[in-house]
Amino acid sequence: MLAFLRKQMQDLLEQRAALKTELDGVLSTPTAEQRDLTDAEQTTFNTKRDEIRAKDDEIEKLQTRIAELDEDEKRSQRAAELLAQNGQAGERRERVQVVNEPETYRKGGNVSYFRDLFRAQVNGNRESIERLARNDREVQEQRALTTTDGAGGEFVPPLWMVNEYVALARAGRVVANQVRPLPLPAGTDSINLPRVASGTATAEQTTQNTAVQDTDATTNSVTATVATIAGKQVVSQQLLDQSPINMDDVLLADLAADYAIRLDTFVINNNAANKRGLLNVSGLNAVTYTDATPTVGELYPKVSDAIQQIHTGRFMPANKIFMHPRRWAWFTAQVDTAGRPLVVPTANMPQNLLAAMGEVVSEGFVGTLQGLPVYVDPNIPINLGAGTNEDRIVVLRSDDVILFEGTPRSEAFRETKADQLSVLLRFFNYAALHSERYPKSISVIAGTGLITPTF
Repeated sequence: MLAFLRKQMQDLLEQRAALKTELDGVLSTPTAEQRDLTDAEQTTFNTKRDEIRAKDDEIEKLQTRIAELDEDEKRSQRAAELLAQNGQAGERRERVQVVNEPETYRKGGNVSYFRDLFRAQVNGNRESIERLARNDREVQEQRALTTTDGAGGEFVPPLWMVNEYVALARAGRVVANQVRPLPLPAGTDSINLPRVASGTATAEQTTQNTAVQDTDATTNSVTATVATIAGKQVVSQQLLDQSPINMDDVLLADLAADYAIRLDTFVINNNAANKRGLLNVSGLNAVTYTDATPTVGELYPKVSDAIQQIHTGRFMPANKIFMHPRRWAWFTAQVDTAGRPLVVPTANMPQNLLAAMGEVVSEGFVGTLQGLPVYVDPNIPINLGAGTNEDRIVVLRSDDVILFEGTPRSEAFRETKADQLSVLLRFFNYAALHSERYPKSISVIAGTGLITPTF
């Protein structure tokens, strides 16, 4: 659980950093023009500032939970140390006899190499560390034997640094974190939003005392179906009992990390009715870039087209751009005829500038393009198109997309597998996505110009 909460903290901090960047972006133009904020800019500024404050509250609450669990873990570790030092009578006898042992870890002896290895690594037991060091000296003195199997190698056991285990590398949930988040309401399997399908109308009155324009509005609704994202892992009771680390924490954290990927993919590319991901929304702004030999000079106007289609279709500005890390890397690799980079590490450099880099990260906020923050997400598919080698660029007004998400739950069940001495670990959550409220808030750039880039 502690690993999962720390991953949540990392996600929250990344979200706050992105909000701070957007807040700074609101101030950049007024600062450059040395003027006060307009009403629209002030409203945006207040909204972003409130979002940052709300995020700070989440971070503070989560930090408190992490501190409490960390304190519990330290208490448990201290109790284990006291038990190892004071709870083993044989250990006390061993301290007196150890100096007379011809070999530290001889067959039939009173001490165990693996037990000392565990105590030294986990508890820092001084006597165990001393015996391990003495055993190292004894092994070095036996020159006739080597670490080769058959020549003594079987008596040189491998060292397993379990506390430094290598977790499976997984992507995060960049796009899912950047749309509008709302808590999932309880007691429902779908969320319906009423919508004005067509509006009223006005017209110039032909002459005085004649009928004015009379057009009735029509309404309908959009639906988001609640989806369940879940996973499980069955482990033996022996693994949980005998492992020196908490394997349930390790496995539940991995399930949580995979959940983040599945939720992000759900937001990006799901293609089921009432669960459409951004790439599959009906009626979105489709921008096609077809080119056998793509160049950034040809792609750049397509980004402009994607932005303006949101302006003219939604009548509100786009505020974010999403692309795969390989596409942003392709942008950063572009140079002009003099070999100067078009994407530079610092904005407002004296040379020509196509885009500006932010932080160098594998996922999340990386810079700006045409005034909009750019986020890279490894979960954006790269196997699309006729050649199954295209990625996509998404330009979005993110506030128009709502992700309803419940509270993730991690559980362990011993009873269901009691007959085979196993434990079932389970992780699940509920989510619903409203991506089709305003289809014209989404622009997707697609085509052969977005095939696998070359460098």
